[in-house]
Amino acid sequence: QAQLMESGGGSVQAGGSLRLSCTYSSNMYTCMGWFRQTPEKGREGIAAIISGSDITAYGSSAQDRFTISRDASKKALYLQMTNLQPEDTAIYYCGATSSSTACNGWKTDYGDRGQGTQVTVSS
Repeated sequence: QAQLMESGGGSVQAGGSLRLSCTYSSNMYTCMGWFRQTPEKGREGIAAIISGSDITAYGSSAQDRFTISRDASKKALYLQMTNLQPEDTAIYYCGATSSSTACNGWKTDYGDRGQGTQVTVSS
């Protein structure tokens, strides 16, 4: 059974918004986040959230347009994306870890990750 599963990707025009969701099954995750991947740029960390405190951290790719949040009661992680631009086109992944490694907005090396959801932004 998949530990993490994303949904909410799709195609939008520049300036549009999307909300990605990620459901998870473990209660042991200490750090959860979002990252994206393209053939050109590889993996880019977007945002992370520390499970115990819900303190958030953002990478440069978030650019004050993306917001990470979590609903522990639903075991769901979200990424609200606004003012999307063509350069945001990528496969978006949610990731999670129960290790004590650093939890920051640049993180991409999560122990568990979902299968990814495609986001395509047209100009």
